[in-house]
Amino acid sequence: MSAPTNQADQVTTPGPDEQWRGVAAEDVTELDAVVGARLQKRSRVLLASLVRPRLWTALLALALVVTENLVVLAGPLMIAITIDTGIPNAIDGDTAVLAWCVGGYLAAGLGGAALRFAFLKVSGRFGQDVLLDLRQRVFGHAQRLSLSFHEDYTSGKVISRLTSDIDSLHDLLEDGLDGLLTAVLSVFGIAVMLLVLDLPLGLLVLTGLIPVVLVTRWFYLRSRYAYRNTRGAIAKIIVQFVETMNGMRAVQAFRRESRNESILAGFNDEFRGANKRALDVMATFTMTVRLVGNLSLALVLAIGAVRVVQGGLELGVLTAFTLYLRRFYDPLDELAMFANSYTSAIAALEKISGVLEERPTVVDPASPVALPPAKTGRAVTFDGVEFRYSTGGPVVLPRFDLAVPAGQTVALVGATGAGKSTIAKLVARFYDPPSGRVALSGVDLRSVADAELRRAVVMVTQENFLFAGSVADNIALGRPGASRAEIEAAAEAVGADEFIRALPGGYDTDVRKRGGRLSAGQRQLVAFARAFLADPAVLVLDEATSSLDVPTERAVQRALESVLADRTALIIAHRLSTVLIADRVLVVEGGRIVEDGSPAELVEHPAGGRFAALHRTWLESLA
Repeated sequence: MSAPTNQADQVTTPGPDEQWRGVAAEDVTELDAVVGARLQKRSRVLLASLVRPRLWTALLALALVVTENLVVLAGPLMIAITIDTGIPNAIDGDTAVLAWCVGGYLAAGLGGAALRFAFLKVSGRFGQDVLLDLRQRVFGHAQRLSLSFHEDYTSGKVISRLTSDIDSLHDLLEDGLDGLLTAVLSVFGIAVMLLVLDLPLGLLVLTGLIPVVLVTRWFYLRSRYAYRNTRGAIAKIIVQFVETMNGMRAVQAFRRESRNESILAGFNDEFRGANKRALDVMATFTMTVRLVGNLSLALVLAIGAVRVVQGGLELGVLTAFTLYLRRFYDPLDELAMFANSYTSAIAALEKISGVLEERPTVVDPASPVALPPAKTGRAVTFDGVEFRYSTGGPVVLPRFDLAVPAGQTVALVGATGAGKSTIAKLVARFYDPPSGRVALSGVDLRSVADAELRRAVVMVTQENFLFAGSVADNIALGRPGASRAEIEAAAEAVGADEFIRALPGGYDTDVRKRGGRLSAGQRQLVAFARAFLADPAVLVLDEATSSLDVPTERAVQRALESVLADRTALIIAHRLSTVLIADRVLVVEGGRIVEDGSPAELVEHPAGGRFAALHRTWLESLA
């Protein structure tokens, strides 16, 4: 069964074969530009939403950096006054100007340092607040997205969004914005000072900005696409790494190390190539800016020296002019670094905004309908349900009808791919059917508030996922706030109390990551205890006994007989020993019910139906 395709990731990492298939070659560039413009707009909207709540902090940081630059700009001017006025006056015995210049230069240095300190504190707090907000948004939004998203969008990609992509934004906020503000203010302020100090030389310098502006535009366009490719490449590396680490037992058992290394090497080469293209663009830009800067400085020194010799320019003015000029082109390197960080961050924001743009396919109703009171479970009804996992995909349930009375235990059996787990997922409302309805006590699940539905329906799967923490904490997930006595009673009801008390810390034993400290059967029993503590009206067991050994399975079956009383239950199992405790058995084939009856009725079917054949095969396996 194929899960729905994630549209955001297709848009943010378009493959030429998929996105442009059937498009004329001459139209590809134009379409790519349109998509790129849309992605950038989406990224800028996200960035604005992060900055807007902290606008006053950003304005304070801006005020501090503007003041700092004004103070720093006074330095070369003080030197010019010192050379042309202060020193000659001091030779004549008047040291006032010299003293004022020295004191002013010292004050400018101290003031600039203090303002720099304040700016870094304010901008640092601003940047960390933005990153914290973004991490919380992505993590919270990912948890709210439907199961269909997570079945298609791998955990490695989500990790990439929360790590490498946010790190790119961190680089922009920590260093890039500081460099941008300082560079822009420096270039603008120094340009004014150059024109004030000497208009002809100032105009000469500003003429050199023409090629700089042109190469900046070229750099921005090229680097934007280059860094978009780097974000996609690093995501592939993270996905491969996460998949390999999660499947390490299979990797080592089947000697897949060399194959995994080969795959990662391919992704590394792709990442290296993307970075090389980005660095080539950066190198070309930096080389051009520095070349223009050095040529301008050489021309200013040559022309200025001639004018000083001819008496048309004071030496102090030329000294200050060259000092300003050195500072004029250095910030352009900062602009290049900012453009570098900005394009990388925008490419990362394209990926992040793609996740945040996703919307749950299963949504909470705007006006929820309360479930009626129930004493013995709840009736489950499938009414004309037709279901497929993706638009245009194969039909999994072709017009499925089913009525399960309240309090009845129903077992679903059939070959793999028959549609049994799909039925379970629809009952738990992990998906909504596009046609027909699934109802609980006569109420369409789409009309039930999610919180109430999760209290009414609990699903236990063969995955038996446990979180790092104590055994008691993992059982308490079934009903947060349950007392220790209630937790222990739930474990005892499913036969888990004995093995839990035998653990080194009993109920306080840390099960470690993914429950790695416990065996598969023990993890399954803890998952059972969690579900029973939740005390749902409807319990769905999807291959929930598959990980149990024979003694443990028998203990769980004894517990199930008492726990399932007065509760509606759907049991999906290949083990007929588990199926035989059901009140009713449904044999599912191709998304349709082909046999329906009690276990005894189907076993004794005179025509020897499918369940009877399964039962005979099971008995023979026990002989």
